[in-house]
Order: sequence, then C-alpha cells, then structure tokens
Amino acid sequence: MSRASEAIAAAEPRPATADERIARQSATSRLLSRPEFGALAGTVLVFAFFAVTAGGTGMFAADGILNWSTVSAQLMILAVGAALLMIGGEFDLSVGSMIGFAGMMIAIPTLYFGFPMWASVVFAFAGAMFIGYLNGLIVVRTRLPSFIVTLASLFILRGLTIALSIMFTNRTIVSGVREAADGTFVGWLFGAKVGGGLFVWLADLGLIARMPNGLPVVPGIPMVILWAIALAVVAHVVLTRTRLGNWIFASGGDANAARNVGVPVGRVKIGLFMLTAFCATVYAACQVFEFGSAAADRGQLKEFEAIIAAVIGGCLLTGGYGSVIGAVLGSVIFGVVQIGILFTGAPNDWFRVFLGAMLLIAVLFNNVVRRRVTGER
Repeated sequence: MSRASEAIAAAEPRPATADERIARQSATSRLLSRPEFGALAGTVLVFAFFAVTAGGTGMFAADGILNWSTVSAQLMILAVGAALLMIGGEFDLSVGSMIGFAGMMIAIPTLYFGFPMWASVVFAFAGAMFIGYLNGLIVVRTRLPSFIVTLASLFILRGLTIALSIMFTNRTIVSGVREAADGTFVGWLFGAKVGGGLFVWLADLGLIARMPNGLPVVPGIPMVILWAIALAVVAHVVLTRTRLGNWIFASGGDANAARNVGVPVGRVKIGLFMLTAFCATVYAACQVFEFGSAAADRGQLKEFEAIIAAVIGGCLLTGGYGSVIGAVLGSVIFGVVQIGILFTGAPNDWFRVFLGAMLLIAVLFNNVVRRRVTGER
C-alpha cells in the first residue's frame, strides 16, 4: 500500500486496518521502498568519491565543510517547500523569480520610501505569500496544470522585478541594505552568524585553523543553515506525524478519493503554494542581508534545482510519494558536488552534467520504486 493510499485510508471516518502485505515484507523490501533510500545511497557515494578525489584539499576541513553546508542549506530551504508541494501533486516554477521579487520588496521600501526594515520584511513575506495564494487559487479553481500557471508567474514576476526596480531606483541592483539593517532584529534573524565563541574555543584547542589575522577560519554558523534545519524539521514532523501530512499525501495520490473522504484538497494545495512562496522569501531575505543588496536577476534556475533536489530525494513527479528527509539529502548532494568539483580542480561546467545525470538516475529509480509500491508491471 502506498503512502498516499494509507493517507486516504487514515482520512476516512472508520478505523483503518493494516494491510497484511506490509506485514509480510522483509526489512530489505521496506528499506528499498523508502522514498529517501536512493538519496541516501547517492549521498554516501558522493561523499566517498570526494573523500578520495578531494580529501587532501581542505574540502572536509572546517571552512570547506562550511562552504558546502551553506550551499546545501540555501537549496534545502527551497527543496523542502518544493518536496511538500510535489507530494501534494503540484509544481511551482515561479520560486526562482519569487526570490528576486521578494528581495526587491525588502530593499526598495526601506532604502527609497523610509520603511522600517522590519516592515519591509513583513511586506515581502505578505506579498510573496499572497502571490503564492493566487497561484494556488488559479490552479484549484481552473484545474489548469500548475506547471503552466506557475510558468506564467515565473515570467510575470521576473518582468515585474526588473521593471519596478528600474522605475523606482533606476537600477537592477539595489545596495545599502546591510547598513540599513545594522543593529536590527531582522538583520540578525536572516544575516547573522551564530556560535562565534564556540569556534574561537575550537581554534584555541587547535581543532580548527586560524586565518593570518588570528581569527578562526569559521567565524560562525550562518543563519541560512539554521533556517534550513528548522524548516526541514518542522516540515518532516508535519508530513509524518500530523493529519495535515496525511492530507498532503492524499491530495497528491488521488485528489478525487481524498475529497470523497473529506480532505480539503483545495485548501491543502493553496497552502502548499503559499509555503513555497514563504520558503523563497526566506531564501531571498538571507541573501539580501548576507550580501547587503538585492538584485533583479537573483534566483534564476533555482526552481529547477529545488525540483531536482526533491526528485533525487525520492519525490515522484506524479505526486503522493516522497519525503522531506530525501529532499534534505538531495540538497546535500547538490552542495557537496558543486563545491567538491571546485576542490578537485575540474571545470565547473561538469557540475551541470552531473546534476542532469543524477536527475535522470533518480527519476528511473523512483519509477522502479513507484511500480513496486503500486504493484504495476
């Protein structure tokens, strides 16, 4: 029985009985049927490969770990939302454009209209989630494929970002955010580095290296990593331990059957589109406060990278199957490969080749898993 079928059964008013076939499954069969199994195996292989090819280059030193952890965390924020939406049976291709749009909604009101920084951040989150609500509402009401609806949003948002930034600022890169956010809570919440004292202590013990100026090579843990961990933990708990998680699986597995047992499919899907917009805004805020600027072209292709991470993590393109843990592992694979290629000295162009190959392998593996779970031949 698939996870979506179990979710639909759990949503029914009568008690659900266990499928006897599950009881007869061996431990190996259950492991192979886990959506994150392929991503786990891929993670082990990727780490083993770079341990051999780049182990002596500093990739697994403290600063190297921080580099690929930060890249992984950035994608993880997007992949968690993308994974839940894909499990719910939909796609959001506007995520990348939303990053640039949300970044401008943070920067322009404060720098050109005198908004307090916290108000600009709230404005960005509210505006982005309203757009996510509109995307979901259009998909639910019209029954159009979310691929088409959000593809239109991708172009609309990217065009609006460029046009409005030029209209209000006469430029496509708006600088000065770091100075405006200095000393504010939102600046700390999205742009700070925490745990600096811990790394000074580790450097005193000789466990991590120091820079020529005496400071540890790792000044602290960027907030983007903490945001990624927090979102992943909350999403995993919601998906696996709550009624809403059952509703998400049921909505993606068989929306009509889910409606028949009382699942509010429309509200679930709209909420998931709002979640992806929220995740895109978190990503945008972390970047704006880290770099001190907003740029109209930020976020390009990030929507595809998020979907790739989710698919590598075991999410089916047909919906109703997947896991947050798998999306997390897919993001780790992405970060390790992107930074690892630099440490090996290979041309960075090979990263895209590897990413495409990983996507194809993941889709083929997930197709085998889907047929095994559903009993198809």
